Amino acid sequence: MLSSKRFGPGPPKPRCTCQVIAANSSVRVSASAPVAAVRARRDAAIATRLEEELAFFVGAQLPTFAFPDYETLPYDRFAPHPDIISQRLRTLARLPTLTRGIVISDLPTALQRTVPRSFVDAHALALRVGQELDLEDLRVRLAAAGYASVPQVGIPGEFAIRGSLFDIFPMGREAPLRLDLFDRQIDSIRSFDPETQRSTDRFEKVELLPAREFSLSAESIKEFRRRFRTRFEGDRVPASLVRLAVGLEDVDDLWADLEQELAAAGSRV
Repeated sequence: MLSSKRFGPGPPKPRCTCQVIAANSSVRVSASAPVAAVRARRDAAIATRLEEELAFFVGAQLPTFAFPDYETLPYDRFAPHPDIISQRLRTLARLPTLTRGIVISDLPTALQRTVPRSFVDAHALALRVGQELDLEDLRVRLAAAGYASVPQVGIPGEFAIRGSLFDIFPMGREAPLRLDLFDRQIDSIRSFDPETQRSTDRFEKVELLPAREFSLSAESIKEFRRRFRTRFEGDRVPASLVRLAVGLEDVDDLWADLEQELAAAGSRV
């Protein structure tokens, strides 16, 4: 005969991941320590949903940063999307000084080596209203930081100089910036819509992050050559492989040169 004794309302219903993280984050607020939300698998859709749900549960109480995966395989013939690089650089720039917040990533991405803080600091550029600006010097510095000169900016990592207007889409920002110059002085800094070209917000000063997560200096390329020779056997490092250090944007040229080198090696056998 079954007993009619009641054992209570039963086990508590499990809460969703974002609620658990939000609850843990609320405890960490008083301790002034950031919270890392690390997923076991790579899944961009889940990461985006988690970020949106955390924004709902936590609100403006804690800032939320995403550190996404490149979403490319080692031998893919295309580069990571500029939006992904922009998001990663935005998080990397904030991590050294972050005392309160939530960082969302996955385990494989969190285990990868990242660019040192010194690189981000060395290639960052601060601009303010009233500052004297040498456009040619600025062009050289932006190119060294990985920015591409284009007729009209549309994606992060691009800049355009048209007369007295200087447009740039900085890494880590949601919208490009337009600097209006009066002679060589910055008269105004405004964000604008790249499709309608309409200005939105005004800024007194801005900071531009580098457009890449690696250095293209002569010392870095020399170090890449040395490490490549140490790890892989061969008489020399093909120029096509050195361009791999420049970025995956040149991957089509890389494959073409590799095919030529392999064909030449086969003809010598």
